[in-house]
Amino acid sequence: MSTLTKAALRAVLIQKLGFDKQEAFDFVDDFFKEVSEALVSGDRVKLSGFGSFVLNEKNARPGRNPKTGEDFEIAARRVVTFKVGGKLKDLIESNTHEIAEKEGRNG
Repeated sequence: MSTLTKAALRAVLIQKLGFDKQEAFDFVDDFFKEVSEALVSGDRVKLSGFGSFVLNEKNARPGRNPKTGEDFEIAARRVVTFKVGGKLKDLIESNTHEIAEKEGRNG
């Protein structure tokens, strides 16, 4: 298993779509800048066929340090959550079943 990085995305734009290096660099950086700015401002980011990124507010709540048992308050914070889209979910599910069948497993 590997990791998809910004550099790998740039390479795809260069190899498959014929972007030059600077265009690929700018495109990928601009894309992530737009997504980041939308989330920071509280907007939902929906990528059709892929999924949605949503900013959620989490309230402060009590917590406990598992090592010491000491109680403390977990601060309120904003978190980004991702909800997978139907097409991607179906693709992942079908691929999971194919891999399991190849390995002789069920489900």
